[in-house]
Amino acid sequence: MPEGLAQWGPELFMMRERERRRGLAPENSAGKDVVRRGFEPCLLALLRLSVGRDPGTGLAGEWFPGALARTGHLVRAAELAYTISDELEQSKALQAPVEAAARAGDLCGAQALAESIPARQLRDEALAALVPAWARAGDRDRAVALAEGIRFPHNWASAWAMLAKALADNGDTHAALGFAARAEDEARAFVFEGTGQVLVLLMEVAAATGDRARAAALADRVEDFARSRDRAASRSRPLAAVLAWEALKGDLNRLDALLRPPSGPLAGTGDRLCGWALGEASDHDVALEGDVGESDARPPTPGSFLSAGEMTYVLDAVPETAGDDVSLALADRAEALLGNGAGRDHDMLLRAVTLLLARRGQAERAMALADRIDADLRVGRQAEIVGELARHGDTDAAAALAHTITDRRARARALIEVVRELARRGDTDAAEALAHAITDRWAQGEALVAVVRESARHGDPDAAEALAHSIAHRATRARALAAVVELSEPPRACRLAAQIVVLDGWDSALPVLERIVPRSVAVVADQLMIRDGV
Repeated sequence: MPEGLAQWGPELFMMRERERRRGLAPENSAGKDVVRRGFEPCLLALLRLSVGRDPGTGLAGEWFPGALARTGHLVRAAELAYTISDELEQSKALQAPVEAAARAGDLCGAQALAESIPARQLRDEALAALVPAWARAGDRDRAVALAEGIRFPHNWASAWAMLAKALADNGDTHAALGFAARAEDEARAFVFEGTGQVLVLLMEVAAATGDRARAAALADRVEDFARSRDRAASRSRPLAAVLAWEALKGDLNRLDALLRPPSGPLAGTGDRLCGWALGEASDHDVALEGDVGESDARPPTPGSFLSAGEMTYVLDAVPETAGDDVSLALADRAEALLGNGAGRDHDMLLRAVTLLLARRGQAERAMALADRIDADLRVGRQAEIVGELARHGDTDAAAALAHTITDRRARARALIEVVRELARRGDTDAAEALAHAITDRWAQGEALVAVVRESARHGDPDAAEALAHSIAHRATRARALAAVVELSEPPRACRLAAQIVVLDGWDSALPVLERIVPRSVAVVADQLMIRDGV
């Protein structure tokens, strides 16, 4: 593991390495006098010059085709993908502009491009994904026609289920139920790896249309499907979705049954398992409405159907809007499942339950769980706990906890999270003061990016711009200026975008220019194709 990765965390570590390599910003305020009035032709000329001298990221990746589609240059996006000779890679490259065009509302263009995808399976998947988009746009007949043209049987149930869900969301209950029945027929006729997810969609349709009994029956079928398949994500994810859906209603009966060993107490343990008497609740159990907190909620033990990895999926599937009672009841069960286990799934669950507890303000329990991991990893986990505690709303406690972290890198990471949350809540003065308390120069700049963004959001772009120019590293300053661009009127946005081009190159400015100067994406793409001889 690279030095510092555990302390900074993957995202900050990679960003820090990349931006430190770009070096410090020049002392002469590079670019501040460029394009003073936001004159668009001058900005486009500056972009062309930058492409000529700075290779940037080139045309690689999915961003360029998607951006061309979003800015009305779908044909250009297709042409870019068609330059790829490998059929499979070309098909993958076409998926991004199809999805982008659909999100932008150009469903006709998206469908035409999807139909040109050479790999039949990827073409089928792209067309199936457009079925609910047409329904949400109000063209049910077009959606039905598209669903009926799907080629492969394993996509039929998914297409009809997605159509039913879209119509249910639109309030068309009668039509939703009809297409849900058709999806269910297809799911019975052709069982495949994605059948569990189809059943989850149908469960959601039944719940949305008020048929609680049907929703419960479909939840049972998801469990049956999970029990009949190999232990893989194709069965675990749908089952986790069902368990999370039931937990949000205060019903943990199915979860407790899956956590219970299949054949009663372990030999030699009498009526107690892992220190809990059968029928007892945990010390931390919280009574919920329905069946939770009653004698049916027993501690999970080795041999239970649900694994640590699958319990992690359950915790991940529960939204942050869930109540404390639900979250803490799940945390109790997850913590008991951890036991004395080991391995990757155990580590994933340990992290998930630790952060869930921190998110609910249970800092002491979260820190106690963090103490169970190796010292080199522990400080990084403590920084994560600080971030979740800050997002929970207790920024004072989070800041105090951050200062107790002994590793300077993890401490800086934790303070960045507190600064971000303070800024998000509108307390930019406190956020800026705390950012300046960070001793690592790059980390201080990273924290100030959040303060810059929120200052601009709260109507003080001048202060935001001045603060951005105080950031030491070139690429970090460019990101801060980009945050101001996103929240500024076109003249200021163009002026600052020009500064970003001069400061850190065209590829730092282009994502924010997509909104204010849409044709900039096509201009840069053309210039890159000329430069690279594409």
